[in-house]
Amino acid sequence: MPSLPWSDIDTVLLDMDGTLLDLHFDNHFWLEHLPRRYAELHGMSLAMAQLELTPLFERNAGKLQWYCLDFWSAELKLSVRELKLETAHLIALRPDAGTFLAAIRQAGKRVVMITNAHRDSLSLKLERVELAPYFERLISSHDYGFPKESPQFWDALRADLRFDPARSLFIDDTLPILRSARDFGVAHLLAVKEPDSRKGPKDTAEFAAVGDYRDLIAGL
Repeated sequence: MPSLPWSDIDTVLLDMDGTLLDLHFDNHFWLEHLPRRYAELHGMSLAMAQLELTPLFERNAGKLQWYCLDFWSAELKLSVRELKLETAHLIALRPDAGTFLAAIRQAGKRVVMITNAHRDSLSLKLERVELAPYFERLISSHDYGFPKESPQFWDALRADLRFDPARSLFIDDTLPILRSARDFGVAHLLAVKEPDSRKGPKDTAEFAAVGDYRDLIAGL
């Protein structure tokens, strides 16, 4: 991973799930806990539940409704909020993230969270992990009506924040989102080497990836 030209960076834009928080919570919830509880609540086998849910997930992936708890609660006829509370003990900050956040704040960088997470999901996580004090703003894509995968999200973000993409760093664990940011003109981009601590490193394609955020602090 190359060192960052911190003198050329004023704004740091950070994703939440898989970037600052361990993605294990979300992967476990959507791939294991939700299908199991859906099967129980609807009186079917787990295999049948997965057969019903998989095409639904695939059809909505990358769209704003994919991240919307209200959408899934209505679609699946259950309370996703309540089900998330059942596994909330798995919500965890990456061990290196707190050190990094404190360092970039102390260095005087503008630090903004931009997440596709629904506001209810964001609130649930902020109740369990103290993230808010590190950030100037906590922005959900639902505030703008477009997911981060969409060019319209980035237009809305610039109109809202008045930031300079050419002097910004953006870190995210999702490749289509990083590509959308690159197309918009964000100059400094990093993927995340291991978003889910239980799954090992992932292929980050054309993007350099951060493995330990403490490695980024050099040169601040």
